[in-house]
Amino acid sequence: MNSTTKNPGLAAVLSALIPGLGQIYNGRILWAIFWFIITPGLWIGTGGTLGWICHVISAYQAYGQAQRYRY
Repeated sequence: MNSTTKNPGLAAVLSALIPGLGQIYNGRILWAIFWFIITPGLWIGTGGTLGWICHVISAYQAYGQAQRYRY
């Protein structure tokens, strides 16, 4: 495993725990900042409904980004 190879499962789990953390793992800092700001805002602003959706989208995006780094 070289330094550019990313584990998609780990990226997804990191973003499921804290949205944006998987993006940092993937080296996508701007996307991480986006998820760090948007997700808490939607958790608070919608009473949690859109917060869950953001969690799932963030994890899915981190997984897809890591998949692209694998090849």
